[in-house]
Amino acid sequence: MTALDIRPDETAAPARPGVQPSDERARLRLPSAAGLGAATLWLSLLVLIPLAAVVAKAFGGGLSGFWNAVTAEQALASLRLTVLSSLAITLINAVMGTVIAWVLVRDDFRGKRLLEIVIDIPFALPTIVAGLVLISVYGPQSPIGLDLYGTRIAVAFALLFVTLPFVARAVQPVLQELDVEVEQAAACLGASRLTVFRRIALPLLLPAIASGAGLGFARAMGEYGSVLLISGGLDRTQVTSLYAYGRIQNYDYVGAAAVSTVLLVVSLVVLLSLDVLQRKARRRG
Repeated sequence: MTALDIRPDETAAPARPGVQPSDERARLRLPSAAGLGAATLWLSLLVLIPLAAVVAKAFGGGLSGFWNAVTAEQALASLRLTVLSSLAITLINAVMGTVIAWVLVRDDFRGKRLLEIVIDIPFALPTIVAGLVLISVYGPQSPIGLDLYGTRIAVAFALLFVTLPFVARAVQPVLQELDVEVEQAAACLGASRLTVFRRIALPLLLPAIASGAGLGFARAMGEYGSVLLISGGLDRTQVTSLYAYGRIQNYDYVGAAAVSTVLLVVSLVVLLSLDVLQRKARRRG
């Protein structure tokens, strides 16, 4: 007959005197539970409840009322301009933001510190002031002879201005942590600079690029102040935030909430897609 080994497990952590394992687990979980409860309450008060109220308001006139509000000609035009412009500037920022971060990290040149400061200006500048700056440079009295007032290109310029820092600032710290010796070894083995970037650096930078692009897209979708002046208030250059504000001024709260709900759904779809891209890039990394 084989004897049973009833010796205590030497790898198990010793229990503290007077404290049962279940009590210790409960005591460890209490701060986490309190933090989770506080975070959930705070997010509910600031985000979830207001968003739920907007969605409820959008369907206040029923499904037909919601559909009529979002399929109105002016509403569709503003949604199309907002979504397409936001996607376009997101792609541009993903490329140019990565280039700017690469230059700031990998190159040394005179005026580098000044460039670091300039990149952060859109973060600190009020959006209405940004609109004033843009109309001063690209308006009817442009000092460089480039009048974009009341055009869709002007709207894109405004969105590019306010979303410039997001990708650059997201990529920069990740790029600083990359091991340059790996890239140098690949170059010594005959790989071109483009191949080194595409096969080594880019896969590691993709999560940061996606994160910055998502933040920039969300900012562009809800931008108001910077496009207020440069768009000229015309129907063809009216983004959804301006359209919703006009609906509120006309006491059409259902119409304003309806287009806002569409923007919310589009933003969630894009942000979730970018999150999936981030996860895949991390797994590959």
